[in-house]
Amino acid sequence: MLRYDAVLFDLDGTLIDTAPDFVAVLNRQRLAHGREPLPAPRIRAVVSQGARAVVALGFGDRFDVDSDEFEALRQEFLQTYLRHIADESRLFPGMDDLLRALEARNVPWGIVTNKQSMFTLPLLKALQLSSRCAVAICPDMVNHGKPHPEPMLKAADAVRARPEACVYVGDHRRDIEAGRNAGMYTVAVRYGYVLEGETADEWGADSTVDSVTELSRLLGVS
Repeated sequence: MLRYDAVLFDLDGTLIDTAPDFVAVLNRQRLAHGREPLPAPRIRAVVSQGARAVVALGFGDRFDVDSDEFEALRQEFLQTYLRHIADESRLFPGMDDLLRALEARNVPWGIVTNKQSMFTLPLLKALQLSSRCAVAICPDMVNHGKPHPEPMLKAADAVRARPEACVYVGDHRRDIEAGRNAGMYTVAVRYGYVLEGETADEWGADSTVDSVTELSRLLGVS
């Protein structure tokens, strides 16, 4: 049986399904600029790469990603996203039950994400997770983002758990690298926003799961 003192999650694509709002905002922006909407699966596949990758998918064929025009589009996207940050974003099915089971066992859970705090904190507040989450570490709170171990170690320290007694769950190669670099037990989720051409099995995680239900069983809280 897996033993641990805390569980840490990546945010987008692992804990919360934020893709619907990314899809809606990008396609709204494309329509405003006279372009046809893109299929949701195409956008969903790049959400874990962040806003720059999402905007590049939508406009990279027209503007160089290092140009002022592209940066203006990125800022436009971010401002719109902030206004619609929790229109459709929700915990993945079964995740609320998993979190409540951890809470009932007095196991702290937290978030380590590469999503800036100006977006992470309003999202958590909108979904009424702020008071339940023991810690949320964003890249603007540290000197180095994932896959560097710094944010992982900061989160472990915040929940007063040894890194080797923490489980880190993520849907991207850098999540698993970050967890391993910090000495944590790593879990890769296949249900997340896995990049096209990749599989979660390639990342070297300690465990890989297909669903939140399977994750709950691994953690012994189902």
